[in-house]
Order: sequence, then structure tokens, then C-alpha cells
Amino acid sequence: MIEVKNTVKRFGEFAALDGVSLTVPAGSVYGLVGPNGAGKSTLIRCLTGIYQADEGTLSIDGQPVWENEALKSRVAAIPDDWYYFPQATIRDMCRFYRGFYPRFSMERYEKLKEVFEIDEKRTLRRLSKGMQKQAAFWLMLSCMPDCLILDEPVDGLDPVMRRQVWSLVLGDVAQRNMTVLVSSHNLRELEDVCDHVGILDRGKVLLERSLAQLQDNMVKLQVVFKDGGDVPPEIPVLHASKVGRIHTLIMRNNAEEAENMLAAYEPMLVDAVPLTLEEIFIYELGGANYAVKDIVL
Repeated sequence: MIEVKNTVKRFGEFAALDGVSLTVPAGSVYGLVGPNGAGKSTLIRCLTGIYQADEGTLSIDGQPVWENEALKSRVAAIPDDWYYFPQATIRDMCRFYRGFYPRFSMERYEKLKEVFEIDEKRTLRRLSKGMQKQAAFWLMLSCMPDCLILDEPVDGLDPVMRRQVWSLVLGDVAQRNMTVLVSSHNLRELEDVCDHVGILDRGKVLLERSLAQLQDNMVKLQVVFKDGGDVPPEIPVLHASKVGRIHTLIMRNNAEEAENMLAAYEPMLVDAVPLTLEEIFIYELGGANYAVKDIVL
């Protein structure tokens, strides 16, 4: 389990993390989402021991992260800008990681060689971005970590390899109870793999819930009122739009509560539509203020 409590990280006068608290349950896949500059990468660097937090605590399985060599040998990470030695091959990096990951499995390394099909003797800097990312997963999964931390993990991978990589990661979650924290802007993909989601904005956690709870606490309704009327002002909506006679309403209720609220106005049509994680993200961050804006020249 990953626990972050009241964590603050400043760079000069700027607080990249401003009292962040979140919990990643053991054996879960936790999606960390937020706009650019929200503090996601800073939090990941704190969790991997690159940055030391100015305030608060960060722990994994009850142990503090900072300067904890034994704990770090059980945690693997793939940052967006994965580092490798300039002249190293995959095999060279394999020997490097074996030096400080006691559970590094050569048996798994050899099995994954059949999955990724990259020449392990090629210099990493001569591989494409997508192949370098495959190499990172090949090596990190061979480390057999208890906790895997990912930052934009499948950026640069083709659709087939993205599916393959997620299959491997979720297999480790199911078989070894591995805990995964993943930060990504690909919300559609996170929706398929995550069971918990935390939304970070301006260095603070706006909310964190299971994905099921998140989707149950907000609803999108398509509504037609009698005589094509407008939405009654007393109905609490996060966002409303209209095409023809059909109103589309985003409400912070579950579907049953929202439909009961609208029933008093005897609408001609009420149809609940599932919200995507991307829509939840936009409206939790401020509704129309985060929607796409049209600029007229």
C-alpha cells in the first residue's frame, strides 16, 4: 500500500505539492490524473526517492521512502524520460538492474524476450522511442517488484504493444498482488485498467475514489421538457448544453436521484448516459472552465 500524507514540495516560492494526501490500496491499479503542471511527476519523483518532501510523509507498505535502500529494491519505476546509460544495450542494463534488485528473475527476462522481440545486443540509444519503452517494461517487470510506478507508461507504443504491456502488468497485479500507481493523460486507457482514481490539480488532491464510485456520483442526462422548455433554474447542474429540443445535463448525482429530481417537471424524455473518465475529469476540475473554447478571429 502506498500512503501519502500532507505532503508539500516547494521549488523556491512555488509549491508543486501543497498538502497532498492519497492512499493506493495494495494490489490495486491507481490512476493519477490531472492537467499539465498539477504536480503528478513531482509526486512520482518524491515516491521514488528522487526528491525529498519538505513536509508530510510518503510510505510504501508502512516504510518511509526517503533513503530506504531495502524498500527501493522492491519498487520499480518507469518515468516518462526513462534513463539508460548512453552506450548500454538491453543486456547491459539487465546486468545493471540485477545488481540492486535481489529478486531480478533471469527466467522471466528470457520469457519476456519472446514477447518484446528486440535484439538485446542493440544499443538503446539507437532504438526508437517505442522500442526503448518496451525495453523499460522488459527490464522493470523482470525485477519482480511489489510496487510499480509509471509515468505516461505507454506513450510511443503501438496499439498491439499497448495491449500486450497492460496484459503483463495486470497479470502481475492478479498473480503477485503487485501495486501499481500510473499517471497518464490517456484517460480512456486508464478507464480500462484502473480500479481507483485520484484527481490532482494545482498541487492538491481534489478527490480520490474507486472508479465505480466516481462514475456513480456523477451522471449525464439527455432531457426533453414539454414544449421544448429550458432547464428550470432550481435544478443543480454542473454543465448544460442544448441541441434542438434535447438538453444534455451533467449532474452531481447518481442516475436514480437525478431522474427523481427531474420527474417533478414531467419531462417528455429522460435518458441517462454513462460518463467517461475524461468527462468526469473535465467537470470535476471546473466544468465549462476546462472545456474546449472556441476562439473567433
